[in-house]
Amino acid sequence: MIQSWLDFFPEGFDPVNNNIAIHRHDGQVIFHTAMGPIFSYRENDGSGLRLAVALLVTHALASPTELAKALKINRSTIHRNVNKYKNHGPQGLITKKKEGKGYKLKGETLEKVQELLDGGMSVYGAAKEVGVVEGALRYALKKGSITRKKQKMRTKDTVGKPKSNSERSIEDSNCSIGMGAKREFERTMASMGDLTEAEVSFSPSEGVRNAGVLLVLPILANLGLMDAGKKIYGTLRKGFYGLQSILLALAFMALLRIKSPEQLKIHSPGELGILLGLDRIPEVNTLRKKLNELGLGNKSADFETFLFQRWADQDTETIGFIYIDGHVRPYNGGKHKLPKTHVARRRLCMPATTDFWVNDANCDPLFFITTEANNGMLSTIGEEILPELRELAGERRVTLIFDREGWSPASFEAWEKKGFDVITYRKGKYEPWPKECFFEAKSTIRDKTVTYFLGERSVKIGKNFWMREVRRLCDDGHQTSVMTTRHDLDFVRIAQRMFSRWNQENFFRYMRTEYALDHLVSYDVIDGDVERMVPNPEKKEKRKTLTKLKGELSKMKSTYGDMALSHNKKGGPTMKGLSISDPGIENEILSLESRISAAKAELKGIPEKVPVNYILKEHEIVRLEIERKTITDTIKMLCYRAETSMMNLMAPHLKRNYDEGRAFLKSVFQLNGDILPDEENNTLTVKFHSMANQRSNQALKALCDMMNEQALAYPGTRMRLDFQCQYVDS
Repeated sequence: MIQSWLDFFPEGFDPVNNNIAIHRHDGQVIFHTAMGPIFSYRENDGSGLRLAVALLVTHALASPTELAKALKINRSTIHRNVNKYKNHGPQGLITKKKEGKGYKLKGETLEKVQELLDGGMSVYGAAKEVGVVEGALRYALKKGSITRKKQKMRTKDTVGKPKSNSERSIEDSNCSIGMGAKREFERTMASMGDLTEAEVSFSPSEGVRNAGVLLVLPILANLGLMDAGKKIYGTLRKGFYGLQSILLALAFMALLRIKSPEQLKIHSPGELGILLGLDRIPEVNTLRKKLNELGLGNKSADFETFLFQRWADQDTETIGFIYIDGHVRPYNGGKHKLPKTHVARRRLCMPATTDFWVNDANCDPLFFITTEANNGMLSTIGEEILPELRELAGERRVTLIFDREGWSPASFEAWEKKGFDVITYRKGKYEPWPKECFFEAKSTIRDKTVTYFLGERSVKIGKNFWMREVRRLCDDGHQTSVMTTRHDLDFVRIAQRMFSRWNQENFFRYMRTEYALDHLVSYDVIDGDVERMVPNPEKKEKRKTLTKLKGELSKMKSTYGDMALSHNKKGGPTMKGLSISDPGIENEILSLESRISAAKAELKGIPEKVPVNYILKEHEIVRLEIERKTITDTIKMLCYRAETSMMNLMAPHLKRNYDEGRAFLKSVFQLNGDILPDEENNTLTVKFHSMANQRSNQALKALCDMMNEQALAYPGTRMRLDFQCQYVDS
């Protein structure tokens, strides 16, 4: 065997591994083992390099990874050359460049390309004719080096036959620089920092998976996704993927229920890329890098604020009633110490982050606030939510609706003076009312009649603060008390608003299930507030000690009592005589009482709360990174609102819209379709394939017509979206 261990490497030799070293001398690249040189080639000999790596890998002298690192070439290139060597031998590694093949256009080639384009040939056909890559022509068109005359009529010859799913799959898998990466020239320019952002471009395609998600673009535009991105973030650093493609990718992922960047690995990148007008969707690492870039701008709060102010301006009536509730996002990692809180759905106290969500009168989300360390509802409402609502509503009064966690009559009185009313459940015990106080009342909720048995009174809370109490008598006799500072509303409407708070609970459940609201997009942490006050662990331990002593004292007294009772039954001496005869247990009782008194005195001297840096070291005081979380959660919130808007539009066309509307839209988003661009007429036609039945096709047709009325151009182009459905009126 020629393979042998190299104990040391001579000067000027670069090691590949323990068996092979490289020596460069007089323009030659020589591979050495311990026995001496085994192969060499000229430094500018590409065929020699390909043959060298193929031989070394084939004979197990070096791995592709080791050679890629030593020779500074791509590992996939080595694998490709090894396969060529195995299939075709050394001859398969010898290639001859075609004359004129390359990336640059100049001289006669440039003139020839211009002639071909003037003659009506497509960009692809002209590139193939002169022997250059298609990207070179498109880059020259963008710079203006060549021009393309618009044709009066586009025929099948000029447009080209739409590619099928199978053809696209073969193209994607055969791309030399990565799965689906067909736009090589632009990606090369991006890698050199010469491309600001890849241009949106569509080619005719049949049977594109998930084409139905394009139907939501007019709603996303109306809700302000792209406007907010441009206003707040402007642009990203130069690269193939720009701000638009990243925002649309995140929105499409949410609507298609791709719940994390890692799940992109199980979806066709080329098919998702078509929806963005690119060759492929960003891979996981690229998407995370772009998210990190957005996070470094520290503008997520401005991004969220821009959106919810726009939504409030679009429908000012919906902010008259506001639903507020907390959502706990558990942290299951063990690397960091995070503040603990109670997770109701798990019935556990565990590390978590608490968000307080603010939903409008229709229970659609407006904004959310991530607390520093699981702050309570009262402090969060008073310090952070009310100022935001005042900015939105101006001088209008706003009614806050929340559960009994926020019960605080003192706060209600202060908020009422600031222009905020409340509707909430009463906390604590209260005497039942006689049944004669309740009256039958009917209300309509989602086209269904609901019957309540309601009663009302005015109740004095505190010294001079009056609230209105509305009670509902349930079928089992239980009375549910609702307290409010609104004295002008009908008591039926108060009950309806309070009981509709369950819509917010349903919203959380839906978002967790469908939009992966609890998913942590990043496990990174940032510094926490070192002065934050937390419960004092010393006081907790002292309370435990005191409880233990009290338990021992109680047990000791019980034993002493049993002894006294038994002693009296036997007719023995008095209790004084018992104490003299057995003084030990009485002394223990007195000792325990003394220790309990001392422990109580010590407990009073220990503060209830201390700064967190009293317990943890400063580098351990952290909180989960919130910038990327806020960006992704805001986009999910926007997508939910878009889904709700489309569901409301579908109400006249689906009889059971509230029950099946979202499921119908979910199937629409995943629907296949043909994407056919027409540059002459500036249209981008999306022809959807048939759904499961004619009823669904009829609803889809109505939805397409409503979206076409928006006359939206695909972002970044002048091509108006034209949605078509296969449904035909009978």
